[in-house]
Amino acid sequence: MKYHIIAFGCQMNISDSERVASVLESIKCKESPGINGADLIVVTMCSVRQSAVDRVHGLVEKFKTIRKSKPNIKTILTGCILKKDRNIFITGFDYVVDIRDIKKLPEILGIKKTKEAKNYLDITPKYSSKFSANVPIMTGCNNFCSYCVVPYAREREISRPAEEIIREIKNLIKKGYKEIWLLGQNVNSYKDTNINFSKLLKMINDIPGKFWIRFTSSHPKDFNDQVINALAIGKKITPYLNLPIQSGDDGVLKLMNRHYSVKNYKEKIKKLREKIPDIALSTDIIVGFPGETKKQFENTAKLFRNVKYDMAYINKYSPRTGTAAAKLKDNVSIAEKKRREKVLTEILKQTALEHNKKFIGKKIIVLIDGNKNNNWFGKNEHYKTVQIKSGKNILGKFIKVKITEALAWSLRGELIK
Repeated sequence: MKYHIIAFGCQMNISDSERVASVLESIKCKESPGINGADLIVVTMCSVRQSAVDRVHGLVEKFKTIRKSKPNIKTILTGCILKKDRNIFITGFDYVVDIRDIKKLPEILGIKKTKEAKNYLDITPKYSSKFSANVPIMTGCNNFCSYCVVPYAREREISRPAEEIIREIKNLIKKGYKEIWLLGQNVNSYKDTNINFSKLLKMINDIPGKFWIRFTSSHPKDFNDQVINALAIGKKITPYLNLPIQSGDDGVLKLMNRHYSVKNYKEKIKKLREKIPDIALSTDIIVGFPGETKKQFENTAKLFRNVKYDMAYINKYSPRTGTAAAKLKDNVSIAEKKRREKVLTEILKQTALEHNKKFIGKKIIVLIDGNKNNNWFGKNEHYKTVQIKSGKNILGKFIKVKITEALAWSLRGELIK
């Protein structure tokens, strides 16, 4: 049987797909590069935004066409699924499987398997990269932000035993992996007996080898001094942090159920920059949240000018059925949401360029992760995209680069021989 996996959404969904692939290959299934050559199609769904759900609806229509020429093809939906969506998609897919039950795929497909993992995080993934690995340390969420469905789709927080995490990372480093991404809906909530997230970071940092440690995502409410100190002393922990503020106005944050104030957030940024002066900061923002006034939005713009982010992921609010915010009146027009997005993007463009110019003339290390026509692309420690030219195959390697040009969203440089 040949399978093809379609992954929507964040790194956690990609990590889910890697575990699905591992289970399928344990029963002798082989990967197909595309849908047309597959006997089994698995979709790992993202439920965070309605647009991602709509894309799955589009796939259902596509599958109907495929079934006309391949009536025996099987389809499975898994990943981050709300109960109400499960009921809708049950007619569009042959099987809808909770992500925590992917270990049962052989049984579902009618294929015997001698050994089954205790839970889905115990499954050794089929890593999609040979040099950068996604390592979940926890799953689920207890925060119930008013715009988010994750606690309903992923259920409550479950932390993975530290011993298992360390074992997996040690094996990856032995195989030559250069970058480790620690994943969780809120990594700061990690807890295994007396090991919290800051202690886990220190344990991973102490593993021998040359590699980078990154993590996502981090909730400001429990991003504490212990974590800041771990970042400051951890030589393998890269000086990059995504700390989602979502809004620069306390009234909007309260409606979002975020449990911190703008003042509290800025105090944490100040401590970070005191401990790690060159840290690169990114954030997530929602513009046009229900009830957000122009004055409240201006507070977000003010925050942007004050914090001077390196990068920001700006989203225009759209109602997500099943969340508390969906009950509020979506009273900011699409045109106004676009205007607010543009305002923040212009501020970001200026501050990002300001930060990037500091790299001109510097010699930095870059992990190369892609290329196009001998134009190689990669990320440095600060998670800046760097472009260089080279006729050599340098994919998945740490290389030394001298930066020659700074753009708002990237850097350009030359390979140091």
